[in-house]
Amino acid sequence: MGKPITHQHILRNFGERLQKVRKSQGISQEQLAALLSMHRTYVGMVERGERNPTIRTLYKIAKALKVKSSDLLPF
Repeated sequence: MGKPITHQHILRNFGERLQKVRKSQGISQEQLAALLSMHRTYVGMVERGERNPTIRTLYKIAKALKVKSSDLLPF
């Protein structure tokens, strides 16, 4: 069996995926934060896997980036 997936692993993978999608659209952390009505540091912390966004926040992020929520959850 493989290595168990940890909470931190999930957060880090989500953050990396979010950053990739955001950058592919040419959107800065500041711009995404403004679209979400959140602080830029929160977006940075999510991208680094330091914060655990709620399902509601996941929905807001996906809507702001015009992608499906499932596109941000590749794992």
